[in-house]
Amino acid sequence: MRCPLPALLLVALIATPSAQTPAPFRVEEATIAETHAALKAGRATCRSLVEQHLRRIETYDKNGPALNAIVQINPEALAQADALDRRDVSGPLHCVPMIVKDNFETIGLQSANGSLSLAGFVSRKDAFQVRRVKEAGAIVLAKSNMAEWAFTPYETLSSILPGYTKNPYALDRVTAGSSGGTAASIAASFGLVGLGSDTGNSIRGPSSHQALAGIRSTMGLTSRAGVMPLNLLADIAGPMARTVEDATSVFQVLVGDDPDDPATAAARGRPRENYSAALVRDGLRAARIGVLRQAYERDTTDAEIVDVFMRAVEDLRRAGAVIVDPAHIEGLDTIRRQQSVGPCMGFKYDINRFLASHGDQVPVKSLTEIVKSGRFHPTVRRQLEQAEQGVENGPATEACKAEHAYRDQVRGAVMKTMDALKLDAFVYPTWSNPPRLIGDLNTPHGDNSQFFSPTTGFPSVQVPMGYTRGVLPAGITFFGRAWAESTLIRLAYSYEQATKHRHMPSSTPPLR
Repeated sequence: MRCPLPALLLVALIATPSAQTPAPFRVEEATIAETHAALKAGRATCRSLVEQHLRRIETYDKNGPALNAIVQINPEALAQADALDRRDVSGPLHCVPMIVKDNFETIGLQSANGSLSLAGFVSRKDAFQVRRVKEAGAIVLAKSNMAEWAFTPYETLSSILPGYTKNPYALDRVTAGSSGGTAASIAASFGLVGLGSDTGNSIRGPSSHQALAGIRSTMGLTSRAGVMPLNLLADIAGPMARTVEDATSVFQVLVGDDPDDPATAAARGRPRENYSAALVRDGLRAARIGVLRQAYERDTTDAEIVDVFMRAVEDLRRAGAVIVDPAHIEGLDTIRRQQSVGPCMGFKYDINRFLASHGDQVPVKSLTEIVKSGRFHPTVRRQLEQAEQGVENGPATEACKAEHAYRDQVRGAVMKTMDALKLDAFVYPTWSNPPRLIGDLNTPHGDNSQFFSPTTGFPSVQVPMGYTRGVLPAGITFFGRAWAESTLIRLAYSYEQATKHRHMPSSTPPLR
């Protein structure tokens, strides 16, 4: 006998319940857009999203692979999620679980800069960028581990949290520093996006080591107020994410003038840009990109990194870019050989003023007190002592005048080359060597980020470019003119979409 058509349909619907009931939303590798779509469709609640991320932290941070990336979890996170569930999805970062580096002041959460000497410091105000992401709807889910005082770009080791933070792509490898805790957390889907700081490397390097996108802005476009300083001549704070689109969404929220950071006066009066408009798939078409061999060619550069990078350059060309190779910055070596008059401001100058501005809120009041306390990891003792014994050259000193003149010369040389070659950006490998083994400080590190962006104040965007040794992430940096973030985002996004190198680490798989 033949079944009537309605009966066949009924059988089909019973046999395939997924046709009626969408699968639960999973947070692993999720984007902001996907998360918001799931909330609007009723496939997730803000509470369920936060619970999933917290479960991943519980399973993988101190247990299992024990990434050791999280310093403190926000005890109010679920209550904040419940409050967001009582309103419609609104705000660009609505219910985005955010991981924030331990050097950002955060109301209700300890901000220790990775150091036992600042244990117990809970600020009464949020850093400018923390306040901005909260206003946009984000939940600060946790504070992440960092290299103590942000001193080292090579590894993530502090005194506030015992042990190293591990790279989720290879548990015997470093995360780079100093924002390695944020990078490992986002790579492992402990949070959706994160905040890091970058004086010479610390957004871009950890992003390279963990297959993330990271944005270091033009000096003055984003505020550093409330971020504990390492060197305000070069300090930047900004986003780290699994996609360029998500990093851009956070970056859009962070940009803005701030009277508490005088550097942002440089951006005052500039038109407000819509950076999401730069997210175009064919953004590399007809772009002129220079290969900056001066950034990465040295005797110790790893051959496999070069191979991966040159494949990336070919991918840029296939996507429509005009490649200029080499794009040599004339006169740069001569400028770099200039004799220094002495340090200009720097850690001692900046940290003493930061601590003094917080009065009795902080347990130590000066660098001298930090050194006397002994409450820091032994690996940073020499650096702390040298800084404490050094001079404090203020902005009006001859040393600072010479430093600013030097930086002007570097900026001039970079711009002269970009203008002469009609370049939209330079590219180079973010690191010239794969992530080191944990504890190894002898083999070549390969950090290529310390000079060009920090010295010029010009922006850079890092994006994954592939893997070495089969599993170790490598990244490419797009470096360009001041205020050219839209251009760099366009180029990086187009490259990312053409290649899609990122994949989740095997050490932290989806949970049941």
